[in-house]
Amino acid sequence: MSMLFSPLALGPLTLQNRVIIAPMCQYSAVDGQAQDWHLMHLGGLALSGAGLLITEATAVSPEGRISPQDLGLYDDACEAALGHVLQAIRKHSAMPVAVQLAHAGRKASCAQPWQGGQIVAADAGGWTPEAPSALPYTPGDPAPLALDAEGIARVRESFVDAAKRAARLGFDAVELHAAHGYLLHEFLSPLSNKREDEYGGDLQGRMRLTLEIFAAMREALPAPLALGVRISATDWVDGGWDVEQSIELAHRLKNLGAAYIHVSSGGLSPDQQITLGPGYQAPFAEAIRKATELTTIAVGLITEAGQAEAIVAGGQADAVALGRAMLFDPRWPWHAAALLGAQVECPPQYLRCQPHGLKTLLKNSGRS
Repeated sequence: MSMLFSPLALGPLTLQNRVIIAPMCQYSAVDGQAQDWHLMHLGGLALSGAGLLITEATAVSPEGRISPQDLGLYDDACEAALGHVLQAIRKHSAMPVAVQLAHAGRKASCAQPWQGGQIVAADAGGWTPEAPSALPYTPGDPAPLALDAEGIARVRESFVDAAKRAARLGFDAVELHAAHGYLLHEFLSPLSNKREDEYGGDLQGRMRLTLEIFAAMREALPAPLALGVRISATDWVDGGWDVEQSIELAHRLKNLGAAYIHVSSGGLSPDQQITLGPGYQAPFAEAIRKATELTTIAVGLITEAGQAEAIVAGGQADAVALGRAMLFDPRWPWHAAALLGAQVECPPQYLRCQPHGLKTLLKNSGRS
């Protein structure tokens, strides 16, 4: 029996299999509001047979967007637009859907990647990013605004407010984004956090905001709604955030009720030296899982069915998340199930595409 296609509990949420669609920014919203593109993109992925679909990084405030075209969940218009997408998915797919809530910090106000990704000036539709310290991501860029106590309180409340909106919309899970050099990761890393107050300095100070926000979100969310966290396990820079600190953070998150930890890496500094290779981040997930016994998701250059099966069956992680591989092959779970002798659900409209000799691959989801 395939471990990859066995059920998995994420706290109160049970997944039918351990293939997770990772958050992938689309840079296609208008004023934070989901558009037809999001309905097409997420709707198609919701028919893939994966165990869980996670939306792209969804900003908790306008200034928390990576780009002016980022998805948001910070006002009623954003809530209504994202709710329309979720309702459409619910009509035709039984796949659980999570929303990833994020604040871009000093990496905010950037152009879409295909437009160069450079900082967008205020007079061109951008804004001044905010961060733990007045240190830009790229030397030579304008310095971000260092958050004061009032700003930190505002950020904390914006995460809580967005979490409440997510619960109201009926998402199955919420993921707190503390990875890839965005705001919470900036607070965690000594490379970007040079504060001298209670939110900086030693590890306890640098973890404080992430833990406060997680605890406040957990208190605000109903018990049946799973809350997890995505982290960068290492900055890939000497003297930066690393696996040992990630393990301590994971212990603390587990004690606060985290349903899972989603383990990525990098994104904080242009000086990062990443050693790329198939499943290159899985050892980080394994180290955190073994040290904390917290349900763990591995991500990063996981592209083949046998590779994903080995990661899960070998105990490196409880589940795997795929991003680019799902964009390239939106039926990746179908093909993986065929290779591993497993089953996935699909809508009845697609049942007749099942190849001869694989009569048990696709099963009717009951949604049409």
